[in-house]
Amino acid sequence: MNHIEFYALFPFIGMLLFIAIGPLLFDRWWEDNRNKLIVSVGLSIPTVIYLHMKGNLMIHLEHQILYDYFPFIILLAALFIVTGGIHLSGNIEAKPRVNTAFLAVGYLLASIMGTTGAAMLLIRPLITTNSERKFKAHTILFFIAVVANCGGLLTPLGDPPLFLLYLRGAPFTWFLSLFPQWLFVGVLLLMIYYFVDVHYYKKESCSAILKDSTETTRIRFGGRINLIYLVGVVLSVAFINEGFIPSMKEHGAPMYITFLREIALLSLAVASLITTSKKVRRLNSFTWDPILEVAFLFLGIFVTMTPALLFLEERATLMGLDKSWEFFYGTGSLSAFLDNAPTAVAFHQIGASLVGLMPGVKLVGGVAEPFLSAIAVGSVLFGSMTYIGNGPNFMVKTIAEAHKIPMPSFFAYIFKFSFVVLLPIYVLVQLIFIH
Repeated sequence: MNHIEFYALFPFIGMLLFIAIGPLLFDRWWEDNRNKLIVSVGLSIPTVIYLHMKGNLMIHLEHQILYDYFPFIILLAALFIVTGGIHLSGNIEAKPRVNTAFLAVGYLLASIMGTTGAAMLLIRPLITTNSERKFKAHTILFFIAVVANCGGLLTPLGDPPLFLLYLRGAPFTWFLSLFPQWLFVGVLLLMIYYFVDVHYYKKESCSAILKDSTETTRIRFGGRINLIYLVGVVLSVAFINEGFIPSMKEHGAPMYITFLREIALLSLAVASLITTSKKVRRLNSFTWDPILEVAFLFLGIFVTMTPALLFLEERATLMGLDKSWEFFYGTGSLSAFLDNAPTAVAFHQIGASLVGLMPGVKLVGGVAEPFLSAIAVGSVLFGSMTYIGNGPNFMVKTIAEAHKIPMPSFFAYIFKFSFVVLLPIYVLVQLIFIH
């Protein structure tokens, strides 16, 4: 293998820095997806030139784009389109038990329709339900943690880092082994939220409570046919893979076999666009901007992280990582402040490079199973520690602020919510489940 110099990582570091500080320092310029594409392409060009000059390393970039980036984006696009065709409306009483039930439903849906899909489906009805209440910022904060992050731990559909681990060989059903961690975190978060909401509910004025109890409408579903398409997406990811169709991994297999899963997902997305009424998507404020943002940013991430992954593979044994809890906190800390998807891939690469040092340990996706569990749990949970840890976080914050709900600043979110509520729970997860 050609030696990878450290300077080859600069474009990847630059890409992550743009994602981290772009919304904070030049938010208006960064809002334009064209500028995101310019940054991605601009930082990708030096990487492509570097890998081309290295000769045989271009094959790694080709693999990243064909077998990681395109399947990743196609899955997200399919979920985005299908869930964008499901409209949930209504205004019920915003009592603590009702709000907790909202979050619990979102926690269950997150692993089925993805954290982004579940968050976008439920955030507006939740805001409408709480519109008569004065104290509601805490509900949005817990919504980000519960629905937009932690709930997605059970399947590869739940959160982007898990799908990337799935693409690297972790079986679809293996993620169900994370059920104890998923249940533990969900129960604790929902219990804490309930008592916090009870506290704030008692502070509401009598007029607000009366208005909330009288101005109600029942919950209604629109675009129900998309529930069928959603089942199709789940089944496609679960069963259209190399485990069930071995010919998909054969060298020289026809393109329609190699990418059969992606063809199925695109077909379901097109069917959703054709059969869903425009009114439903209009009610959902459906636009292409969010998925284009993800596609443009991750194009740059996947290209520029190619030499970074090779760099880590060369030096994995020098990092001294040999315990699951080190993978948990390592993946988690970077997931909080960068992006949890590339972080999970990076630590998977490190874990894969350490296999020879751990004879006799069960491997899942080419990594020791305890390490993979730590990577999966750390990347998903810690994505909720900041607004930039996971894609839906900022989307939920933006929607809440558009509805005149004052949200804490970037650092206030961390110090008043993440460190106080989330981090203690995650430490307990490590102490109980990850050693």
